[in-house]
Amino acid sequence: MEQPHKRRVRYSGTHPRRFQDKYKELNPEKYQDQVEKILRSGKTPAGMHVPIMVKEILEVLQIQPGQTGYDATLGYGGHTRKMLEQLQGSGHLYATDIDPIESEKTKARLAALGYGEEILTIRRMNFAQVDQVAPGVLFDFVLADLGVSSMQIDNPERGFTFKQDGPLDLRLDPTAGITAAQRLRELDTDELEAMLVENADEPYAQRIAKAITQTFRKGISINTTRQLAAVIEGALAFLPPAERAEAVKKSCQRTFQALRIDVNSEFEVLYSFLDKLPGVMKPGGRAAILTFHSGEDRLVKKAFRQYAREGVFSEVSEDVIRPSAQECFQNPRARSTKLRWAVRA
Repeated sequence: MEQPHKRRVRYSGTHPRRFQDKYKELNPEKYQDQVEKILRSGKTPAGMHVPIMVKEILEVLQIQPGQTGYDATLGYGGHTRKMLEQLQGSGHLYATDIDPIESEKTKARLAALGYGEEILTIRRMNFAQVDQVAPGVLFDFVLADLGVSSMQIDNPERGFTFKQDGPLDLRLDPTAGITAAQRLRELDTDELEAMLVENADEPYAQRIAKAITQTFRKGISINTTRQLAAVIEGALAFLPPAERAEAVKKSCQRTFQALRIDVNSEFEVLYSFLDKLPGVMKPGGRAAILTFHSGEDRLVKKAFRQYAREGVFSEVSEDVIRPSAQECFQNPRARSTKLRWAVRA
């Protein structure tokens, strides 16, 4: 029996607000002109991720045809594609990601561009297991772009954003571990406060932690992103109205960041990666790491400097490299980015 034609759901107004209604942005191959227009305006199209500091990363890694490299965080594949272009069809690139949803999309997208298994191996695994990505293989170059991709942030079903309502999830791999909503219920006030301070330097950590635990004691659940945002807003109700809205926005950003880091054990993963990194690099091999908040950057800086003192790395970046003003205008999500690099002795 012939299936009836299913019409696209219409939305009111000229510009869709909901993620699922942005059909042009979610189909960049079909609506390339529309996507490019959005990019020129300094915004990131829904479901897409604009790679950050591509020029600077390629300058640091100095990729040559015939080399073997590793992209620790595949994501949308923007950096992956640029590194593959540098190989010019000769050599091999390994890439990993734990997101089962986005990694399959990226694999298909890169395959359509001609990057098949002969030059690109994609594995769904955590970059903490860097020593198991390609046993016996040493890499000429390694890139790790830490944090969350735009397509994860923009999709309310993933629970990474407080701007739209969705399940309070925050897992990079939604098939494993516990959700952020479950994690909140496990922590007492002191533990919550410590997490907010350690993972996000939240100045109102004590007030927010108390507000969350008091909400639970009243028998009220916090299962969605907007429910958590409302609790944070209530905790900061003491602030003057003129500064409250901006303070609530920033505290929401920091609280969601702290929860995401905790739920995905991001610091533990980074510790493991940094510990194993020298063991998978060739002599003269180059590594570049992009970080997005001070906690990550401190770990990378400390590890790189320690390896330099021990003679494991022959050279490390003394200062961070920041994105240009032009890139920050074109892609506001690049503003907090820091790049550090190292060369294996």
